[in-house]
Amino acid sequence: MRVLLHVCCAGCTIAPHEALTGEGHEVVAFFYNPNIHPFIELRRRMKAQRVLQERVPLRVIYEEEYGLRRFLEQVDWRGEGRCGDCYALRLGRTARLAAEGGFDAFTTTLLGSPQQDHDLVRRVGERCGAGGGVEFLYRNWRPLAAEGHERAGTMRLYRQNYCGCVFSEWERFRDTTRHVYRGPGPLQE
Repeated sequence: MRVLLHVCCAGCTIAPHEALTGEGHEVVAFFYNPNIHPFIELRRRMKAQRVLQERVPLRVIYEEEYGLRRFLEQVDWRGEGRCGDCYALRLGRTARLAAEGGFDAFTTTLLGSPQQDHDLVRRVGERCGAGGGVEFLYRNWRPLAAEGHERAGTMRLYRQNYCGCVFSEWERFRDTTRHVYRGPGPLQE
């Protein structure tokens, strides 16, 4: 089966790619992440994906445009549904590309992250697949995630410490004020 694998970063790509190719599937990765902010973060993740691609046999399609405007236009960033909207944005584009490219199915590395809403990713993926006329291949990649990230570390690939969007960046670092200034003496406010 030809499978289009939506990838969010190099570390999350390793284990799902190996599992799918181990099952005998022809896998093509698709790097499409208009949610990633700031621009330099998008470039870091893309570069890590390219380095991984040099080290393992992996074909990758890159959508390199910085998609912050599209992300903000299509995601209800004021409400609690922004993650579902973001999944729909990325998986909808992946499903369309899979259908256009004659793939039998598509899936995503988002299913490996313990920080993502696994059930919501699955529901959105299935909805996007049905709408695009291509199967969403569900897999629970979480049991493989730690191994993939460990291997990414061994390969010295860039590994991010937040989901990617401006909101997840803020949520991740909002409580780090005391770590920003490390000069002599107490923190001056």
